[in-house]
Amino acid sequence: QVQLVESGGGLVQAGGSLRLSCAASGRTFSAYAMGWFRQPPGKEREFVAAINWSGGSTNYADSVKGRFTISRDNAKMTVYLQMNSLKPEDTAVYYCAAPLGGLRTGINEYHYWGQGTQVTVSS
Repeated sequence: QVQLVESGGGLVQAGGSLRLSCAASGRTFSAYAMGWFRQPPGKEREFVAAINWSGGSTNYADSVKGRFTISRDNAKMTVYLQMNSLKPEDTAVYYCAAPLGGLRTGINEYHYWGQGTQVTVSS
């Protein structure tokens, strides 16, 4: 069982930036593709971004493309989500997650989840 812990959430004004981190436990982090999801208040969880095991391939939801960047540091067993030009509609609980196998974008393809971190973007 892999453990994932998100951090870096908080309150930011529209147009601002925030960087989320997700620290993984264990010694097999480099074997996992990783993803970020978010759940706005009153809505279903949705895909945000994903990255393969090496960091050489990424995928983004259209709503965040060009504003968010996913990256990873396997030596630190950490995946990041750099969020720029934040909008109020980005307000959500953000979760990092790991699938089994390669890069995936479907929520049901992810087997391990962090506890989530709140991001609130004010107008």
